[in-house]
Amino acid sequence: MGDDFPYRIGCPVWACDAWVGKLYATKDRRRWLGEYGRAFNTVEGNSTFYAMPAPEIVARWADEAAPGFRFALKTPGAITHERQLAGAERDVVDWIERLRVLQRANVLGPTMLQLPPFFAGSQFGDLTRFVESWPKDLPLAVEPRHDDYFAGAGCENELDALLREHGVDRVLFDSRALFHAPPDDPIEVASQGRKPNPPRRRTVTARRPMVRFVGRNDRAKAAKWIAEWAGVLVEWIDAGLRPYVFCHSPDDTFAPEFCEALHAALRERRPETPPLPEWPGRAAPKQRSLF
Repeated sequence: MGDDFPYRIGCPVWACDAWVGKLYATKDRRRWLGEYGRAFNTVEGNSTFYAMPAPEIVARWADEAAPGFRFALKTPGAITHERQLAGAERDVVDWIERLRVLQRANVLGPTMLQLPPFFAGSQFGDLTRFVESWPKDLPLAVEPRHDDYFAGAGCENELDALLREHGVDRVLFDSRALFHAPPDDPIEVASQGRKPNPPRRRTVTARRPMVRFVGRNDRAKAAKWIAEWAGVLVEWIDAGLRPYVFCHSPDDTFAPEFCEALHAALRERRPETPPLPEWPGRAAPKQRSLF
């Protein structure tokens, strides 16, 4: 799944024990990133939100990534949530240094700037300064969460104009499938308590529209929204855009199958799109029983 694939699709993580035996052929965690990259061509990389990775870890990711793969890592929460983009210059410099390692290895996708739910329109000036100072050769995508940025006017228009001016994508977070019905299990209970449920948007501000799509552990209960996004992705691809889409399930166990379901729905509408590669865990020969 190199650069000729029409869009990028992946999961929020690549380290999940439950994927051994289906996505992964091995229990050796050191091989998981390489095997993940044989199945999907991007990953969201949530772990960087919780801590700035050490340079040697980022260098290892760059070495282990498959050709044509792209990391779409979250900016550390120390920058976005603790300092709220103000007074975080030292951390931003360190973060950019890590991203440069991936850029030099040609495995860097858009970096996600996920704003906290309390980052209001009154702080738009801090966001403007951050975007204006961000290196132009490092792709960026911004995810707003405060209601001010979903008002349909005012701050939302200003945000979209800022992103268009600087070639920055808007992250489109869709959790309608998660919230449309009561939870089915404790993991969905926790997910509904933790995830936001913003108004649905399909705004395009640059060339790599990014969708973070949260479904259900039972994919059938997300089928309506899978079909809807498959149609949108086809429109974007046919318009010459290069979308990124990340499929979340409340339980990460089911995220790879969610990706498969979305891609299958896309191919129904655009048959010339190649199939996803076979998962290493499915392709691995099974040991035959002695009995």
